[in-house]
Amino acid sequence: MKLGKILWKIIFIKLFVLFVLLRFFVYDGSLKDIGDERAKSAFVLENLTKEQSFSQNTTHAIKE
Repeated sequence: MKLGKILWKIIFIKLFVLFVLLRFFVYDGSLKDIGDERAKSAFVLENLTKEQSFSQNTTHAIKE
């Protein structure tokens, strides 16, 4: 019983640390700087649909 409680505490501490690290180092806060919803949606659409030359060159090299 005591071992299980200790293991659950370790799991929750690891999850907490993982989410804190993700929050600070992975998630981008650039949408907070943009004002209204229309500007946010335009920003996201532009970034999702822009062409990236690296990915095009990589897929071309894989097909050959």
